[in-house]
Amino acid sequence: MDTTTVPEILSRTRKLIEPGLHRAVDSLSMELRPLASYHLGWIDENGQEIGGDQGKGIRPALAILSAEAVGRPAETGIAGAIAIELVHDFSLIHDDVIDNDTKRRHRSTVWALFGIGQAIILGDSLNSLAQRIILDPKLIGIRTFKEEDTPKLLAAAKCLADATSAMISGQALDMAFERISDINAASCLAMEAGKTGALLGCAASIGAILAGGNEAQITALERYGVELGMAFQAIDDILGIWGDPAATGKQTFSDLRQHKKTLPIAIALASQNKHVNELAKLLIAEEINEFDIERAAALIEECGGKTMAQAEAKKRFETSLGVLEKVGFEPKAKDELVDLAHFVIDRKF
Repeated sequence: MDTTTVPEILSRTRKLIEPGLHRAVDSLSMELRPLASYHLGWIDENGQEIGGDQGKGIRPALAILSAEAVGRPAETGIAGAIAIELVHDFSLIHDDVIDNDTKRRHRSTVWALFGIGQAIILGDSLNSLAQRIILDPKLIGIRTFKEEDTPKLLAAAKCLADATSAMISGQALDMAFERISDINAASCLAMEAGKTGALLGCAASIGAILAGGNEAQITALERYGVELGMAFQAIDDILGIWGDPAATGKQTFSDLRQHKKTLPIAIALASQNKHVNELAKLLIAEEINEFDIERAAALIEECGGKTMAQAEAKKRFETSLGVLEKVGFEPKAKDELVDLAHFVIDRKF
């Protein structure tokens, strides 16, 4: 596979969930629909329809593939895919408020355009809507689930609720890290397991839960998703410092400007490099100029932060693929899960 390209599964998933996602947004209050449509890239700030950037769509793709991996059609995973996407969007909208980010996907964030209060309420509504969709897929036009499927729906709802709770706890820990100077790599990885790993673990298994996959299949897919989520976050941490703004849609050195304690930073601060004290002083400074930001980025790299974060991403990537080999899955879906993992590890945005 050419890992510089976007896997076909992402565009296929987007087409599968688009009708249901529109129905989901239509179920929101009249005041919130335009905000959700704007965030999802369907309209511009003036309400005009556009074909904007809607994000990578990795999480809903995992939900669809997990249903296919256990031998059921893609449609079985659509409710899970849409619910996961809504929870992810809820987290992005709130993250932008927390981080004071004014740009996402190369345009203004929801809070920057409509206000903090509106962004908070929109995020809350998307989170609530996600649970409603899992428990009642008819809300988005899916009528294939019958009364006897209730245990599957309840199990999927629990998976989503547990993952959302873990994600919120991880975000709280991430915020707390900004006030703590002595963060090590193990603490950072534990935080990222909640913030990112849990939701991807749910995304990679929720379709199989809805499809009635066996316990071994569901457990393996969840582990694949968690490990892939850790690889995803490690790459995100690298891009948060050294990513190209033209590709990421964020300001250069964005994580350093926000005093985040991401994996490369935690690794660098725990190193024995002679410049570690200089780096620590730069990172705790309340105000930091462009020269100092560039210096801090260079020191993190010199202290091994970038190289070791890349190694962590590779290790998690390899573990995620190894998990898929231990349980029987449909070959085509398994191949696409592998392709998706390659995309995660090699992406530039």
